[in-house]
Amino acid sequence: MINLDEKTVSKTAPAATDERETVVTVRGLTKVFKDFWGRPKARAVNDVSFEIKRGEVFGLLGPNGSGKSTTIKMLLGLLYPTKGYIEMFGHSPRHVQTKSRIGYLPEESYLYKYLDSRETLDFFGNLFQLSASERESRSTQLLEMVGLNQVRSRTVGEFSKGMQRRIGLAQALINDPDLVILDEPTAGMDPIGCREVKDLILALANRGKTVIISSHLLSDVEDVCDRVVIYYGGKIHALGTLKELLTERESVRVTMPSLGRESMDRILKTIRQDVAEDKIVIDNPTQNLESYFLGVVQKAREGEAATSGATQGRVAEYLRGEAEETNRADKMLDRLTTAKEAPDESEPIVQLPPQKDLEADKKLDSLTQKQPIIETAPAAKPRAGQDTEAEAKANEKLASLLGNSNDKKKD
Repeated sequence: MINLDEKTVSKTAPAATDERETVVTVRGLTKVFKDFWGRPKARAVNDVSFEIKRGEVFGLLGPNGSGKSTTIKMLLGLLYPTKGYIEMFGHSPRHVQTKSRIGYLPEESYLYKYLDSRETLDFFGNLFQLSASERESRSTQLLEMVGLNQVRSRTVGEFSKGMQRRIGLAQALINDPDLVILDEPTAGMDPIGCREVKDLILALANRGKTVIISSHLLSDVEDVCDRVVIYYGGKIHALGTLKELLTERESVRVTMPSLGRESMDRILKTIRQDVAEDKIVIDNPTQNLESYFLGVVQKAREGEAATSGATQGRVAEYLRGEAEETNRADKMLDRLTTAKEAPDESEPIVQLPPQKDLEADKKLDSLTQKQPIIETAPAAKPRAGQDTEAEAKANEKLASLLGNSNDKKKD
């Protein structure tokens, strides 16, 4: 992890040399907004420096108002920096030919609400001077990819926010860009759509595309990003790979299949020789909610349950490339083998929170022994005519009310 106070990232020597092409270079970037009289009002970005390589998924993180969106707008040439240097593919962000190599999904989808999905993609494809046949082919693939093929005749103004994000993502990819900038790409999407967007980002990276993603959903960022930068107050306070930033070096976690009580006791006895009792925790691993949710939906889909909403799609053919599956498998193998490497003795991985010996033994019992299911008999109901004192008072009150009501009707 690289902690920064007054120094910029450029002053910190990298751990290893990356020979890939540099797509984005930012040096000393500063943006100061001024009031009507030209006086400094807010320093949105303050002396920021970083580089992004080809094929990298780079995350911009930070609380609201920390400078992420301002940085993106300066990268796109929509804002002039007050000070500093930006280079995109070796040119200024305002270089016209460079802009044709960029795809952008803004935080809010600005679309013509009276156009349908196909007309929307045809319009944006025409801006990039794609031929009619190419626009038709890519529109079909993109609509299938984002799950809007069944509602392509509906106007965009009728779409929900999640569906607008889907068509917005499609328009950002109509030109097959080399650099894709996504600002809150999964906002308003259901978990299935979020998973599809993450798969798409990984597919783009496998093809050598560069992706910049800004999101407040940290789990999404963790799933796809190679490196992240964390903003606060317009400055960079942390920059590095996820492994560098998230690995806890003071402890180790061991995961194994369920064992009998005797085996667990032998293992714990060995561990307790070198580790204090209050540093040991025993529990069952759990899957995350996204994995469980997708499993339930997949079973429902296999049962051919119908839906009138967005459907699951595949990454568009022209975006996938020939080696998508191989690259994805290689990337997963790299992650798994990296996780299984023997840790350095001086660099443990995960800290185990304290726990008492008694609680650990109880947990062991629950993990190694099957607990009997105890059925409790239902509470006995009062017999007919056996009213409690409260019920008798309620019945008396009800009778008096009914009597008063009948008297009024007679009058």
